[in-house]
Amino acid sequence: MRLIYPFLFCLTLAKSLLAQQPNSQQLQAITQRHVRASYADFQAMLSLPNNAHIGGHLAPNLTWLTRAFEQAGFRVTQLPTRTQALLLAEKQADVPPTTPLKTLLFYMHMDGQPVDPAQWQQPNPYSPVLKQKEPDGTWKTLDWQILQTGYDPEWRIFGRSSSDDKGQIMMLLTALNAMKQEKMAQRYNLKIILDSEEEIGSPSLAEAVKTHQDKLKADFLMVMDGGRHLSNRPTLAYGCRGIANMTLTTFGPRGPQHSGHYGNYTPNPALRLAQLLAGMKDDDGRVTIPGYYDGITISPAVAKVLATVPDDPAQIARITGMAQPDHVGSNYQEALQYPSLNIRGLQSAAVGKQAGTVIPDRAVAELDLRLVPESDPNRLIALVRQHIEKKGYTILDHDPTEAERAAHPRLIRVDSEVSMLPFRTELGGPEDQWLTGAMRRAFGQDPVKIRMMGGSVPIVPFLRTLNIPAIHVPMVNLDNNQHAPNENLRLGNYLDGITTWLAILTN
Repeated sequence: MRLIYPFLFCLTLAKSLLAQQPNSQQLQAITQRHVRASYADFQAMLSLPNNAHIGGHLAPNLTWLTRAFEQAGFRVTQLPTRTQALLLAEKQADVPPTTPLKTLLFYMHMDGQPVDPAQWQQPNPYSPVLKQKEPDGTWKTLDWQILQTGYDPEWRIFGRSSSDDKGQIMMLLTALNAMKQEKMAQRYNLKIILDSEEEIGSPSLAEAVKTHQDKLKADFLMVMDGGRHLSNRPTLAYGCRGIANMTLTTFGPRGPQHSGHYGNYTPNPALRLAQLLAGMKDDDGRVTIPGYYDGITISPAVAKVLATVPDDPAQIARITGMAQPDHVGSNYQEALQYPSLNIRGLQSAAVGKQAGTVIPDRAVAELDLRLVPESDPNRLIALVRQHIEKKGYTILDHDPTEAERAAHPRLIRVDSEVSMLPFRTELGGPEDQWLTGAMRRAFGQDPVKIRMMGGSVPIVPFLRTLNIPAIHVPMVNLDNNQHAPNENLRLGNYLDGITTWLAILTN
C-alpha cells in the first residue's frame, strides 16, 4: 500500500500542472490583456541608437535593459569581453524543485545594423512610428497612442531593430509581466544572454563563452532571432548556415591606362576576374569546383522533412522577381542543405557618368560562402584557392611589389575569414518534442519545421563549449526589411511572439 501513495501524489501533481497550462485561446486572451502596457516601453527601447560600430551607442542600451530585466525579477550581470560587454539575466523557476529543474538559455541581441536616415520613410530610424498600409501600397503614419484603444494585426511598427532583435526582447518582457500579473508559474530556470555585437559578427563571443561557461551552463539553447516561414505560420528551425568571406583582387597595370593606347595589349583585370568567377559555377548555379559538395546527401527521411515545408515557388518568384531559380537541389529547402558560393559585390574603375575610357588597375570581388555542418569552411576556402591556382594565378596575401609584377603574368590577392560556423539539431529529440508541444498549445497547430535556415547566427560557441542542443524560434514577419531601410515589425507577429513566450515558459 505504501507504494500507492507516492504514485497517487505524482498523478495528482501531474494533473494539477496540466490544469494550470492555459490553452491556445487562453494564452492569446492573456496576451491581449497585457500587450497595451508594453507599447510605451517598446517605443522607448527602439528610441535608443544601437549601432555597434559607434562606441557610445551600446551603453544606454545596456543600462535600459538592465533596469527592465531587474524589474522583471532577474538578477542581471555584465559579462566583460575584450570589446563590448554581454548582458546575462538569470531568474529561478517559480515551482518547487521536487525534481531537478531544467535551465533554458535564450540568445538575443541588442545591437542593430547601421542606418542611413535619408533612405528611411520617416524622420529618424531611431524614432519608431506606427503605420498602416493603404490600398495603393503606400504607408500611412498613425498616432502611436491609437495602440491603447485600437488594434489591427496588419499595422506595423517601423524603426531600426524593431524585428532584429529588440522586438523579441520586448515580447519576452511583456510575457513575463503578464505571467506575474496572472500568477502563472515559470517552470524553468531562465538565463537570457543579450549580445551587443551580433551585427558585427560577435568578435568576442566565442572567447566570452569559454571564459564564463560556468555562468552560462544550461540544458537547452533557444535562439530568438530571424523571421518565420514565408507563410508566416509559427515556425521552428533546427539549424542555420554559417558564413565565410573571401575577397579576390586581380591586378592589371600599375595605374589605369588609356583604353585606346593599350586596349588589345594590356590585360584587363576586370575581364580576368569575370572569367575566373564565371568558371566557378555552371548555368544551373551549381559550384563546379571539384569536391565542393562532398559529404552532403539528401536521404529519403531528410527529403520527407524538407517536403513538409509549405513553400510556394510562385510566391518566391514574385518576391524575388525571377522567372526561374537556380537548380542546386530539387527545391528551395533542399538548396539550403548545400554550401553556397555567392558574389556579393564587384568593383572595378567606374560606371555611369563617372565612367572613363580606361583599362582599370584592379578589380575586386567580395564572396560569401554559406556553410553547412557537413562542410569544413577552411576546406572550402582551400578548394577555391586551388581552383584559382589551376587557372594560372599566383596568389598573394598583399598588393604586388614591382618584382612580383615583373615575375608573374597573373596576380591575385586572396583574403579570407570564417565568420560564423553552422549548426543543426536533429528533429525528433526531446527538446524538439517539448518545443513542438508548446507551439501547438499556443496556436492549435504544429509549427512549420525548417531543417536549415539560410541565414547565420553566432551561437556555435555555446553548443560546443556548453555541449547543449539548440533550436531556432523565429517570431517576426519575414518581410521585415531586416538589415535594410524601413525595418518593421508586423503587429500581429508582435502579439504572436508574446503568446509564444507564454507557451514556452509555462509548458
